[in-house]
Amino acid sequence: MLPVSRPEVTRRRSSGEDAARYIQRLIFDRELRPGDRVPQDEIARALGISRIPVREALIALEAGGWVTIELNRGAFVNTLDEPAVRDHYELYGLVYGLAAERAVRRGASGLDEELGKLVYALRRTDDPREFSRLVIAFHGAVIAAARSNRIAMALRALTGLVPGNFFELVPAAMDVQRRGSAAVARAVKKGDAVQAAEAYRRMMRRQADNVVALFRQRGVLQHRPRGGQSSHGSKSPSKTSLPSRTRP
Repeated sequence: MLPVSRPEVTRRRSSGEDAARYIQRLIFDRELRPGDRVPQDEIARALGISRIPVREALIALEAGGWVTIELNRGAFVNTLDEPAVRDHYELYGLVYGLAAERAVRRGASGLDEELGKLVYALRRTDDPREFSRLVIAFHGAVIAAARSNRIAMALRALTGLVPGNFFELVPAAMDVQRRGSAAVARAVKKGDAVQAAEAYRRMMRRQADNVVALFRQRGVLQHRPRGGQSSHGSKSPSKTSLPSRTRP
């Protein structure tokens, strides 16, 4: 049986996005392991949704490298490796960096003041929920100032790697975010588009270090298999037996 507790649901997320976060959490908590078939019917029942958003979730997770979908067989959990994690955060840095560069070059009015206030607020809180809210506001301000639908679409396509509150799971990530956000804000205030983009890239690379360490600690980071095997390994998948409750 799948864990009965539901994922954190927000009003802004669709059923497919909630299903994706739930599946990620199962993998993160080792309820689903590399090579396991993802039990779509059970997930739909656990969340009280149809299979359609579950399938949407799996398509998004395949794009993010979490699963592999095989025709007429189902979806299987992939192994996560360090290069994949680092590539993911490199992409974040590039896209957010491009947003910052465009925002500066397009002369976004009041952006430097808004970012300055958010940086100040980030320094004054250690609460993971409030910190996460402020980080989302910081990124959102930069994206809005870039005035680019393409950039916004590219960021939406990047599925988050860490289910749950990243700053609660990795308190050290707060300091990386504070320093990185301050560097971005300083560059924006100076009108230095290139430095703003580079500050974003540096920050995301440092956060990649934190995510790699977290995944190693949780035992979900593995070496990439050799010899051209499929990403979920060569063994025959077995039916996953999951506990009735989530682990604390």
